[in-house]
Parts: sequence; structure tokens; C-alpha cells
Amino acid sequence: MLSIQDDVYKEYVNMMMNIVILSMILCISLSFWIISITASTYYGTLRPISPWRWLFSVIVPVVIASRGLKKKSLDTSGALTGLLIGFLLTVSNFSFFSALLTFFWTSSKLTKWRGDLKKSYDSEYKEGGQRSWVQVLCNGGVPAELALLYMVENGPGETPIDFAKEYTASWMCLSLLGALACSAGDTWASEIAPVLSKSPPRLITTWEKVPIGTNGGVTLVGLAASLLGGLFVGVAFYATQLLFVDNLEISAPQWPVILYGAGAGLIGSMLDSYLGAVMQYSGYDESTGKIVNHPTRDAKLISGKPILDNNTVNLFSSILVALLLPGVAWGIWPRG
Repeated sequence: MLSIQDDVYKEYVNMMMNIVILSMILCISLSFWIISITASTYYGTLRPISPWRWLFSVIVPVVIASRGLKKKSLDTSGALTGLLIGFLLTVSNFSFFSALLTFFWTSSKLTKWRGDLKKSYDSEYKEGGQRSWVQVLCNGGVPAELALLYMVENGPGETPIDFAKEYTASWMCLSLLGALACSAGDTWASEIAPVLSKSPPRLITTWEKVPIGTNGGVTLVGLAASLLGGLFVGVAFYATQLLFVDNLEISAPQWPVILYGAGAGLIGSMLDSYLGAVMQYSGYDESTGKIVNHPTRDAKLISGKPILDNNTVNLFSSILVALLLPGVAWGIWPRG
């Protein structure tokens, strides 16, 4: 009885720590946004939003969130959070919206795919793959903040990725695309590899064989899936650029966003796996025969420590990709 109480206490402490970390990140991010919007208002650089863009940005996210709720891809809190994030990305840039939609649609389909098999090894698998507000925020919070900053600095609308002419806008676009591609790559790898891989995963830190579902476990199939997930998001972003951006003929080439998305998906997935292997608990519960993400009485440690959970690992991975990859892209992006 005492052991069970200890397990509950540890899980509660872990959850509270994650909430505190998330709250701190959001507070810091919000403070930067307030400073930015104040400065932009002072210097008169804000641009009005057209009524048609506003209407589209309200109606379409409502339809998608309602459908996600009906299909059990989202619970009520996840649908409301997704509605807010969808509005912010859509009103700021249609390329952001298409990338978000591609990530959400493909991830929802893959999460439900072979659900019966996934239930056999994942103790936290939900019927239909329902995502709560925490999961939605950890995957979409960074893009939402970047969309706000983009809109404040550049106004709503689509701009070409051209570091020579639109440095700030290009940096924010690639930062947001990297965060979404990172989330897509991790989700694709997590949902496809356990089903299709013929060989057991290997822990990314030691390369030892581990059971399916272990945090930090990687396979060749999973790495290929993560690259494809980011590639799909990059293709969606690129296609929207071609449709809505004016004067592309005098701007830098836009096709590298496809390769950028693929790279962000692969790198983000590997970074997520590394954080999961080191800072996320993985244990084998002998009473259920499943992988658990927190210590229990019957769990045997496989790897990691109970510092972060899956949601915060996803959040930190997307933040790191969003911060680091645009700088790499700036150095190698072709100039117009």
C-alpha cells in the first residue's frame, strides 16, 4: 500500500514540475511578445487584417477542430486549444496553416492506424488517439508564438523566404516550419516504426536492443518515417508559397523548404529520442507486459530518469529545432 502511494506521489510531483516548466516558458515567451507588439505599435508598423482573411481564419479552424472532436482525434480541451492555435497560424500566414493542417491530419490518421497492435505494448494508448490540450499545446505552442511574432513584425500575409530581402520574416517562417516538421517527424516515427519495423529498436544513447515502445528507441524504419513526415510538411508549405506569394520570380528559390522540412523532421525526431532516452523514464511492467513511462511497483527500469514526460520532451525538441535550424539554413540558403 505504501509503495502505491509513493508511486502516486512521484507521478504527481513529476506532473507538477512539468506544469511549472511549461508555465515558465510560456511566461517568458509572452513577455517577449508584449515587448514586440508594444514597440511595433509605437513605431506604427502594424498592418490591418483583411475581413476575408479574418473570416477564413475563424471558420476553417472551427470546422477542423469540430471534425477532430467528432472523429476522436481531439478531446474537448484539445479541440479548444487547437482552435486557438489554428486561428493564429491561419490569420498570420496561409503557409503556416497548410503546414499545421498537414501535420494534424497525417498524425491523426497514423495514430489510429493499427490501434489494436499499439495497445498491446503502449500503456498510455488512447482509443482514437485523442489529444488533450497539453499535447496540442506542446506541439503547437511554439508555432503559435512564432505566428504571433511574425504577424507583429511583418503583418498578416505571405512572404517569400529570402534572407537577403526579408531576413526576419524568413527566419520566423523557417523557425515555425522547423517546429511543425519536428513534431511531424517524431509522430510519424512513433506511429509507423513499431508496426512496420522487422527488427527491435535500439536505444539511441547506447545502441542496445530495447522493447518496442521504449522512449529513445530508434530503427531505420523510424528514421525514414521521420524524414518523410517532415518532408510532407515541407511540401505543403512550399505548395502554399507557390499559390499565394507574389513576385516569386525575383525572390530566392523556395524549393529548399521541402528539404528543410525533411531535415527538421529527421533531426527533430533524433533529438526527441535522445531526450527521451536520457530524461524520460521507460520501464517494463511485468504485470501487464507493457512499457510504462513512470515507475510502478512491478516495473523494471529500461532507461532514462523520471524528469520529463512525453509532452515536455516534444516541447523541448520543437523549441531547439525552431531556434537552431534557421541559423543553419541562413548560411546555405540559395540567394536570389
